[in-house]
This record gives sequence, C-alpha cells and structure tokens, in this order.
Amino acid sequence: MQLQIKLHMKNKNFLFFLFLGLVLQAQSQPLIQKEEIIRIETALASDKMEGRAIFSAGIDSASAFIENEFRKINLSYFKDLKNYRQEFVAKGNAANNVIAILPGKSKPEEFVIFSAHYDHIGLAKSGDDKIYNGANDDASGTTAVIALAKYFKELNQNERTIIFVAFTGEEVGGFGSKFFSENIDSKKVIAMFNIEMIGTESKWGKNSAYITGFEKTDFGVILQKNLKDSKFNFNPDPYPKEQLFYRSDNARLAALGVPAHTISTSKMDSEPNYHKVSDEVSTLDLENMTEIIKSIAISSQTIINGEDTPSRVK
Repeated sequence: MQLQIKLHMKNKNFLFFLFLGLVLQAQSQPLIQKEEIIRIETALASDKMEGRAIFSAGIDSASAFIENEFRKINLSYFKDLKNYRQEFVAKGNAANNVIAILPGKSKPEEFVIFSAHYDHIGLAKSGDDKIYNGANDDASGTTAVIALAKYFKELNQNERTIIFVAFTGEEVGGFGSKFFSENIDSKKVIAMFNIEMIGTESKWGKNSAYITGFEKTDFGVILQKNLKDSKFNFNPDPYPKEQLFYRSDNARLAALGVPAHTISTSKMDSEPNYHKVSDEVSTLDLENMTEIIKSIAISSQTIINGEDTPSRVK
C-alpha cells in the first residue's frame, strides 16, 4: 500500500511539473495581440497623419511614429545607417524609407524581408472629409510589419537576418522600393513578404489571404505547409487581370529573381473604400487582421530559421 501511495504521489508531482513547464513555456512565447494591432493601426491611420502623402508633413509624422516603434523594439540599423531612416531624393525632394534589422544568428548574410508601404494619397481638394486616411491601404500592412518586428525580436530564434522596411512613394511610382532594391545585394535576399491591404476579409472570408505571383516560385507552397495544422489558407491571386504581382513594392526585387511576393486580402473587384476618404479604421476587421498577421508569422518560420529556401523567380 505504501509503495502504491508513493508511486501515486510521484505521478502527481510529475504531472504538476509538466503542467507548470507548459504554462511557463506558453507565457514566454511572444504574442501578437489584437490590442496592439489596434493601437498601431489607429495611430498610422489617424487624421494627424493627413493621409501620409509623400513629401508632406503627414508622412513625416508617420515616419517618426514607425521609427519610434522600431526604437522601442530595440532593432538594429540597416547597413551603415546611423538611424532608421533610409534617405534619398525623389522628384527633386527629400524622402525616406524606414528600415531596421534583426541580425541572424548563424546565417547573417541571408536576408528575409517583411515590408509594406506607409505612404498614401494625402488630402482631397474638397468635401467635408478631406483626409485619405489609408487605414487598409496600407496602414494595415505597415502595422503588420511593426507587429512582426516585435514578435521576432521577442522570439529571438531567427537564423537569417530579418529586414523590416516601410517604403515611401508606392502610390506615386514605387520610389522607396526602387531605391531600396538598388542598395541591397539581391542575391542575399532569400524571400520578401510584402504586406498590402490585409484589413478586410478576402473573397474566401475570414482566415484566408492570397499571394501574388503564387505560381512563380514555391514561396506560397512553403507558407501553406507551415500552416497545415491551422485553419488558415493562403491562396493564389484571384485577380490575374489586375497584374498585382507587378504593381506593389515586391516587383523591384522580383524582377531581380528574388521570391518577393505580396500578401493581401483586398477584393480588387469590389473593395468599397479603395482610394477613398472612407478607408478608415472603422471599416476594418481588426480581429481577422490580427489572425492574418499571426499566420504570416507562423508560415514564415522555416524560412526565418533557414530550413526552407524558396525557389527564385525565373
């Protein structure tokens, strides 16, 4: 009887410590929280940013906000920059991307990029509401980049170097991504996750998104493989006539062979607020957007840790 009691107590102790270990592990796992997504999204799409047009006071405010978020996360500077601003001249005016890195542990010269454009189209010339807030286009993508930067910094498991970049000038010709692509060795870029308009449900509903240029590399296949135990699905771009693969900031590096793709949910045949002053935070499904960002984080893991290398664009 005593032996049975001792074995029973040992089993109970084992189960207790196993449970405690699982709890501590869960507590240490970084989280992408809806409240944080709301905070960042609301700031970027606020009236204070005045529609974030390139060369405006509004986009300067947006840049300062993103720089401060990168600073709080304690990310490193890109290449030889002295801060998070990658400055250049476009149309004779000063402009800047906002860029930061998380150095890789064992493969620091192999880069994985998470990007979005933080500019939008500014102010309308007339009307009661003159501010093109650009909540979905593309404060949603920029919010994702910031949230992913925080997530991967806390996870601290990236074997490859991660570059987080918010581009300017996408709405007027892709000036930011052009300058960036000219100042990085494309052969070192393993993959690019460009995130564009993820604040509304896709044509398939919740827990889904599409990848532009899905058929051009095995990037999407890798992402979906990493999500096999989840309810989330990445699909091929359902709007091939729109040529979306060539219309966002991924296009510059894709042209150099990089598996650079855009992840989006935007219904390009029926998005009611696209490039309208009505593109405001109140129109977004922020809970679904949070789940999309989580799924991007999970789906990228084997690329981040060096297990998978997507095929190049031919």
